[in-house]
Amino acid sequence: MQLRVLSEASVTEYVKCVRNLQKFCGKPVTEVTENEIKAFLHHLIAKKKLAVSTVNMHNTALKFLYQKTLKRVWDSENLPRLKKPKKLPDILTKEEVQSLFDVTDNLKHRCVLMTVYGSGLRLSEIVGLKVSDIDSRNMRIFIRQGKGKKDRYAILSQKSLEILREYWKVYKPKDWLFEGREQGTPLTRRSTQDLFYNAVKKAGIKKDVSLHSLRHAFATHMLEANVNLFHIKQLLGHADISTTTIYLHVVNMNSLNVKSPLDTLGGENG
Repeated sequence: MQLRVLSEASVTEYVKCVRNLQKFCGKPVTEVTENEIKAFLHHLIAKKKLAVSTVNMHNTALKFLYQKTLKRVWDSENLPRLKKPKKLPDILTKEEVQSLFDVTDNLKHRCVLMTVYGSGLRLSEIVGLKVSDIDSRNMRIFIRQGKGKKDRYAILSQKSLEILREYWKVYKPKDWLFEGREQGTPLTRRSTQDLFYNAVKKAGIKKDVSLHSLRHAFATHMLEANVNLFHIKQLLGHADISTTTIYLHVVNMNSLNVKSPLDTLGGENG
């Protein structure tokens, strides 16, 4: 896994999935048959009732183990991945995003939320930021080895810069921009998600959201402001424009300034 430069998070998850299989079968994974793997995946679906994404993670991890590591044949027809339902994400309105900032009294936490939204960052990207990644001269943030092991630049909001400067005066971070509880270590993903959920609860927001929803909101609000879809794709670091087009389905219709053809029938009195 390390030779193929899988992320640390992926390595951890893959190992966990393989251990789950070994525990289910009660024998070394080298002795597990294809039918036993099939029974295990069915168990995750029917008995454990795990989410589609979790079952597919197990499928991917086991395929890597048997196909790449053990050089065994992996029959994708007999061991298929589940089709993931395509659901549109709940989008936070500008007013709801502002309410998250308003209820967050902790300067560090508010700075994290504003930076995520202001630059459209992923969870892994916000916790991986270093002080040196903030380029105030060019108003951009350097994202080091984002998803797909790709470097890119994200936009730096003027308001983000202002609160980052305020934050720096108080906390004086040296290496990691947002340090965790232990000095010299970055803020953990769990802690970052928790501070977001605390803000959501305090703001009284009932939507099904996560920290990633701020990234969704960034893209949607940019699109509503008539920013070119290709530019949004570049800022988000999407490899394929088709990933970015999802925001066309969640954008506020009023912002598009379009009318249904039904409303144009029959003239002014129609």
